[in-house]
Amino acid sequence: MLLLMSPRTTPKAALAADAWRHLFDFIVATAGHRNQVLQQLGLTPNDSRALGSLEPERGRTMRSLAQEWRCDASTATWIVDRLERRGLVKRRASPDDRRVTLVVLAPRGVKTKAALHRGVYQPPPELLELTPRELAALRDAASKLPTSASRAPAATPKPQQT
Repeated sequence: MLLLMSPRTTPKAALAADAWRHLFDFIVATAGHRNQVLQQLGLTPNDSRALGSLEPERGRTMRSLAQEWRCDASTATWIVDRLERRGLVKRRASPDDRRVTLVVLAPRGVKTKAALHRGVYQPPPELLELTPRELAALRDAASKLPTSASRAPAATPKPQQT
């Protein structure tokens, strides 16, 4: 559902919409930069999101992953199965309850996640066109935004009228 700004939109909301439009357009315009990194590592965007959610020591249940990724359990299982076949993740029994299976990064997954971060955190060349002052202002503003799906509120669709 598309949310449109109403005539009663506040100046702050209009400014936020304009800022978001510029950020979003930049993210879309520089997708090739990120896609090249993913391609070099043989990852899909879902794979990269999964690797970002996992650690080598702290296991995650399939349910918690599905909740974070905002997908159903079968989709989360499919993603984890694919990563497991590639040797990037392992399943292990929970030490607290052996009936519960936890997913952790395998050593190969730790290396792949580090390579992924090195690649995607290299700034696109377009950012170097900004002045140091502009870059500092952008960094300072962006540092105040949530950085994980668990901190950002889920979008709540409005009920459709029939």
